[in-house]
Amino acid sequence: MKLLLKGGRVIDPAAGLDEPREVLIDGDKIQTLLPPGGRAEGAEVIEVSGCWVVPGLIDMHVHLREPGEEYKETVATGAAEAAAGGFTAVACMANTRPVNDNASVTDYILEKARAAGKARVYPVGAVSKGLLGEGLAEMGELVDHGCVALSDDGHPVASAALMRCALEYCLALGVPILSHPEEKSLSEGGSMNEGEWSTRLGLRPIPAAAEEVMVARDILLAELTGGKLHLQHLSTAGSVRLVREAKARGIKITAETCPHYFTLTDAAVKGYDPNFKMNPPLRSVADREAVIAGLADGTLDAIASDHAPHSPVEKDVEFDLAANGIVGLATILPLSLRLVEEGKITPARLVELLSVNPARILGVAGGSLRPGSLADVTVIDPAAEWTVDKAKFLSKSRNTPFDGWKVRGRAKMALVGGKAV
Repeated sequence: MKLLLKGGRVIDPAAGLDEPREVLIDGDKIQTLLPPGGRAEGAEVIEVSGCWVVPGLIDMHVHLREPGEEYKETVATGAAEAAAGGFTAVACMANTRPVNDNASVTDYILEKARAAGKARVYPVGAVSKGLLGEGLAEMGELVDHGCVALSDDGHPVASAALMRCALEYCLALGVPILSHPEEKSLSEGGSMNEGEWSTRLGLRPIPAAAEEVMVARDILLAELTGGKLHLQHLSTAGSVRLVREAKARGIKITAETCPHYFTLTDAAVKGYDPNFKMNPPLRSVADREAVIAGLADGTLDAIASDHAPHSPVEKDVEFDLAANGIVGLATILPLSLRLVEEGKITPARLVELLSVNPARILGVAGGSLRPGSLADVTVIDPAAEWTVDKAKFLSKSRNTPFDGWKVRGRAKMALVGGKAV
C-alpha cells in the first residue's frame, strides 16, 4: 500500500532538508520525496498542510515497568503512550522485576512489544547482574537477543573498575553504555537540589557535585578505554561544562537531558508536591540556563523523557518518602517545542535531538526520511494549542508536574513501518 503525505514541511537534518515536500511511502519504506504538488498514482493521500513531517521521534530513556510492576505501566500501555505523543520508538531501561540481565527477560519484552503493535520498543540490558554493581551481566547474550545498549539506570555503577570493564566489553559488542551519573555517598537520603530552596523548605539536599563527580569519572574512563559512553539525564551546569570540555579534547561521548531540567527549577518544589521530585532533582536557574545552552550548542546530543511511571502508593506520600520520577511521554514533545518557540533552538536542531541523534547513539534504524529509509515518520502540528490533562494519558500512571499546563504543538500522526499507530 502507498501513502502520500501531502502539503507538509519536511525537516530532515540528516539529509540537510527543510522545505515543502510530499512524502511517498511504499509499504514500510520511504519511496521518494516529491516537489509540492507532486502526484503518485494509486497512493492514499493524507493532507498534512501546516505540519512538519520529520523522521520518527525516538525516546532513548523510558521505564516501562514490565515485567514485575505492571500496576504502574506495561509494555503495551507505554508503547501506546509513546505513539500518541509522536514517538515511533523507545528504549526501555533494565530496572524491571526481574531485572533485564538475561535473555529470557529481553525476549519477553520484545514479544510484548510485538503484540502491542504500537511504537517500537528497544530493550536496554543491565550492566551488572541484578543491578547490584558487583559483577557484569551476560552482555553478549543480551545484545544477541536484541538489547541495543546496556545500563544500570536507576542505580549508578559505583565501582570504577566494573565500569571500565563494561566500557571495554562494549567496544567489541558495538553498543553504548548508558551511564546514570550519581555518587551515592553525596546524594543518599537527599530529596531536592542543595541550595536556597532546600534551606527554605527544610528538605534534605543533594549537591550538584553528586552528579558531576560521576560525570567526570566516566568521562575519564571513556577516554581510557575508548568505549562508547552516553551520559543520562544531565541536570547541572557543571555536568554540561565537563561534557563540553571533554568533547573539545576529542573524547567521543554523548549526553542527554530531559524536559523538566530545561523547563522547571528547584523553586517548583516550594509546594512540597511529590510530582516535582525526581532524580537527579530539579536544579537552579543557572543550571537550567546551562542545560539550554548545551542543547543549543551541541554539547548535549539528545532530549529524553526519563518516563518513570509510579502509582499513588509511591507518589501520594510525604515529599521525603515519595518515589523519584515523573511520566513524560505525553509531554516531551510540546515542552521541547517551547525551546523552538522561544528561539533557543531551530526546528532542525529539535529533530536532531529527538530523532537523528538518538537513532545514531543507539545504532537503530530511523533518523532520516531519505528514499529507502524505514518509514517511521512523525507528523507534528506546531501550532496546535492544548491543555495537558493527566486523566487522558494512555499510561497507567499520572505522576506529572505538568497537569493543567497550556502548551503548543503536538503529534498529529505517527507511522511505524508505514502504518499509523
